[in-house]
Amino acid sequence: MQADLAYPRPQLRRNEWTSLNGAWKFTYDDEGEYARPSDITNWDKCIQVPYAPESIRSGIHDTGFHSNCWYERDFELLPSDHRVLLHFGAVDYRARVWVNGHLMIDHEGGHTPFSIDITSVLRTEGLQTVTVWAEDDPHDLAKPRGKQDWQRHPHSIWYPRTSGIWQTVWLEQVPQTYIERIKWTPHFERWEIGFEAFVAGKVQKEMQLKVRLMVGNQLLINDTYEVLNGEIHRRIALSDPGIDDYRNELLWSPEKPTLIDARIQLWCHGQLVDEVRSYTAMRTVSIQRDRFMLNGQPYYLRLVLDQGYWEDTLMTAPSDDALRRDVELTKQMGFNGVRKHQKIEDPRFLYWADVLGLMVWEEMPSAYRFTPKSVERLTKEWTEVIERDASHPCVVVWVPFNESWGVPDLTATPAHRHWVQALYHLTKTLDPTRPVIGNDGWESTTTDILAIHDYDTKPHSLAKRYGPEVKLSDLFDRQRPGGRVLTLDGYTHQGQPIMLTEFGGIAYTKPEEDARTWGYARSQNALEFQRQYAALLHTVNKIEMFSGFCYTQLTDTFQEANGLLYADRTPKFPLEAIASATLGRGIAEDDQAMLLESVKVAWSEMEHVFSDAIKARCAQAYSVQPTPYCGGDSRAQPQ
Repeated sequence: MQADLAYPRPQLRRNEWTSLNGAWKFTYDDEGEYARPSDITNWDKCIQVPYAPESIRSGIHDTGFHSNCWYERDFELLPSDHRVLLHFGAVDYRARVWVNGHLMIDHEGGHTPFSIDITSVLRTEGLQTVTVWAEDDPHDLAKPRGKQDWQRHPHSIWYPRTSGIWQTVWLEQVPQTYIERIKWTPHFERWEIGFEAFVAGKVQKEMQLKVRLMVGNQLLINDTYEVLNGEIHRRIALSDPGIDDYRNELLWSPEKPTLIDARIQLWCHGQLVDEVRSYTAMRTVSIQRDRFMLNGQPYYLRLVLDQGYWEDTLMTAPSDDALRRDVELTKQMGFNGVRKHQKIEDPRFLYWADVLGLMVWEEMPSAYRFTPKSVERLTKEWTEVIERDASHPCVVVWVPFNESWGVPDLTATPAHRHWVQALYHLTKTLDPTRPVIGNDGWESTTTDILAIHDYDTKPHSLAKRYGPEVKLSDLFDRQRPGGRVLTLDGYTHQGQPIMLTEFGGIAYTKPEEDARTWGYARSQNALEFQRQYAALLHTVNKIEMFSGFCYTQLTDTFQEANGLLYADRTPKFPLEAIASATLGRGIAEDDQAMLLESVKVAWSEMEHVFSDAIKARCAQAYSVQPTPYCGGDSRAQPQ
């Protein structure tokens, strides 16, 4: 095991594994001349895996157009009677893999993992060689690509491309018969946990799985199940304490993220042949009328939009600590969740969200054309995403489409609407335990949450548009915050929760960077940015129509300067002040009217008239405090 590295697959862990991250031989193949590893006579570059060649950290830092690239490295293995699996966390977009000159797999999909049993082609001694061809056409808009730009340089809301290997490559030694995959599904209402396991390799008769669940030192279950046809499907009934105080001790939430540790053993003919570690949680999410429910209680969502990019490493985190730090910072700023925007994040981020208590909306990276090929590609990859991440308690909502990207003619073309509906129902079929947003932002059809994107940064305008005097029929018939209708004809609001899932986007950066950055609005200095954010969040928190919100955004991301944090994760104003504003209590009630009026003036005349008291309060030094209260549905939070 690599003591200095984080285990790449946190919900199915073994002791024996080897990272293949590090230096690989590398070359581009712009003309597509190479068909197999033996065709390559000159490896002219060296790359640091798992960083994409467009990134600085890769050592290549080539942001030009390259459709094909090749990787190769040698590795050693000690003699063993175990099978050897080669895992790739993600390769964008298509990958062929050879081991010792043997073609092993042809995988398509840039955001999901794949694995290969390479045992049969390993040499009995000496070095082993793995070669990867990655194809990623930079101009192909019919594949899921998320925020990766198709232009030479990043523009508007799109960012540098990520080609080839961008997540960990690793080896794992497993027994001849081994546990290949597991799945956890909590059933809060019955106080049960669904458990599925799949055995691979040399499947034998008389196999049993022993499952041991513990919370701390408390044993919950220690059961044995017969494996039939290489798999088991069980509902594990826990001893229900009945009283809520005891129940709550076992529940997972952002405020108390209790995890249940699992040890799973595979026995054959009375012999232990495989053992893995995992974890799960007792957590349920649902929709009840106009509210999002967590563990059977209304829960107000305070999310921040998280693009998941770093300046030097692009979509790949610089380290596991960087992923953990993003979760910690998000919670310290008063949010209880993130909307991972147009990116399927590394499983290590989900692990830290599970451990530290942060809810995640998981959103499929969009394709931008509607073709039979794009439908096939996105549907296949989305299915793989759900399979990979369905066991994570932090994942609470699935989002297959954003802002009609990939389905641009929803209002006029039935086929576009049918695809949105089809993916909604497919998602509910694969995972009936979580809410699904059919199309986040506008032009909603079938959905569990009606999500609105509105970048009007004037608090009084938002209060007027969504305030108590507004009739819902007028909102959905007449309002077009993004220039689009909120619901399509025939898909009226059916009482689902309404959430403001993109808003804000206020830019603030150093004056010398203003010319190359943008936002939906701009602050001239840090104090003005703090005041505008506080006023906006105070208003949104008080709008009773909303069951939650998602602010844009967590960090500055290349030319977008609308983060609460700079790209290096430095806060633009003190974390405690951000948290206070996020919770809607950043400024005293008696000063609120004056502040709102001042923000109105700032928008019309760029003049800022604030009382000395407000100036003093906003300018004082703040210390970083423990994670604030950020849950529940009550708008009157504890002081």
